[in-house]
Amino acid sequence: MTDLRTLRWSAAVAVVALLAAPVVGHAKGPEDYELIRKSMVEGREVEADEKPWEEVQYQLPPAPDVKNLVPIDVGSLTENKFAVDEPSVTFGADQVVRYTLVATSPGGARNVSYEGMRCATAERRLYAFGRADGSWSKARNGQWLRISENNLNRHHAALFRDYFCTPGGSVSSTDEARRVLRSGNPAAVSR
Repeated sequence: MTDLRTLRWSAAVAVVALLAAPVVGHAKGPEDYELIRKSMVEGREVEADEKPWEEVQYQLPPAPDVKNLVPIDVGSLTENKFAVDEPSVTFGADQVVRYTLVATSPGGARNVSYEGMRCATAERRLYAFGRADGSWSKARNGQWLRISENNLNRHHAALFRDYFCTPGGSVSSTDEARRVLRSGNPAAVSR
């Protein structure tokens, strides 16, 4: 019985891999990644030793310094400028990329936030907002939210698709997350 179960599982994995392979090369956003992720785990039995995902403790970073801000390209749909504080970027044992995001309006107004991104689920979380004095104010709603491709949250979609969570290779370390922030992710699918 076990051999038949193993054989069926192996055949199912092979079929899913063949079906998902062409899709990965053409994934254009978080919705595509979610379909790929679902197709790879549907029908799979959860192993007895497999633990559910659990978020690790995080520590708020120091306030961002202007000299450490790395601009990110979010396209031409917004006049706001976005940058990430490079020293704040970390990749946790829970597979979450955490970073400080600085959004600047054309008039010079600045919003600072400390956020997290889960590539495996195409979700983001807001941890805290930066205050003018360099301290942090904890976010009231710190739930994980789906990353969507729209004008309001274009910066999250850009960080997901073009930097941290590309279908050709998501980051897997702090060093790698900081490197792709500076130079872009070579595995990113061109727009």
